[in-house]
Amino acid sequence: MAAHVQGTPSWVEAQLPDIEAGRRFYGGLFGWSFDTDRHEALLGGRRVAGIIPKRDGRMPTTWTLYLAATDAGTVAARIKAAGGRMVMEPYPVGPFGIRALASDPGGAVFGVRQAGDENGFAVTGEPGTFCWVEVHTREPDAVDTFYAAVFGWLGHPQGVVPPTPTPTPTPTPTPSQAAAQAPSPSPVTEYRLWSPPGTRSPGADTAFGGRAVMPAAVPAAFPGHLLVHFAARDCDETCDAATRLGARVVLAPRDTPHGRTAVLDDDQGARFAILTRPPRRPRPPRPSRPPHDQGTSPGQC
Repeated sequence: MAAHVQGTPSWVEAQLPDIEAGRRFYGGLFGWSFDTDRHEALLGGRRVAGIIPKRDGRMPTTWTLYLAATDAGTVAARIKAAGGRMVMEPYPVGPFGIRALASDPGGAVFGVRQAGDENGFAVTGEPGTFCWVEVHTREPDAVDTFYAAVFGWLGHPQGVVPPTPTPTPTPTPTPSQAAAQAPSPSPVTEYRLWSPPGTRSPGADTAFGGRAVMPAAVPAAFPGHLLVHFAARDCDETCDAATRLGARVVLAPRDTPHGRTAVLDDDQGARFAILTRPPRRPRPPRPSRPPHDQGTSPGQC
């Protein structure tokens, strides 16, 4: 796979207390196999994600998104200058390159990844692989400015969508119970699409993710965050399969402008989303050239 554009998603990694249980869950859900020496998940022999043991019980059980960097040290300096915070300064990870952890002005934690002997994702956008990321925040203006300044993300307003769900600390519900527990889609929240730096036409056709505003109903103790999405052939069927494997439905399948999506906590509590994209609309045909006078070719006087 070609080198990832700086600032765009290049890897995702789950930190789990029980790595064997994690392999059973995601292997059953997405058909992943695993390179246990490198703690990597594979789909058809291609790298799609990392699943690593959580060595510190105080750390969250979570999925972390890593953004590509040609020089992690330079990016770390930009993060601090733009109002972000370094959770972990750049550190070498053997043959995997250099990594760092940071948070944006709204508190959402993300990784920075300078490639080593391989380049992160070998495939994205296919069922069972990373396909989308959402930044959920209470500080949209500061966060928009931050990602544009540090990574060159190009924003495009998409209008309004249903808000981020309020976390519910209830036992694992059935899909029907989850639908009943999901918050009302009102009030709506402004949504912004993000396209890579240098994109000629930022918008839905070029976006790799979006930014949503967290509604007031979400408890203040629940911080801003990045939500990793994996592609699914059928969102509803994949959601049902996840619950059979022990996942908890946080937000039951629903339609959004960028596809049908559901939010889940896996059987150890790591939150992720699944997304079934709508079929791409065919581009309209180009208008035909106007007829020219007989005996006159285009470009002639």
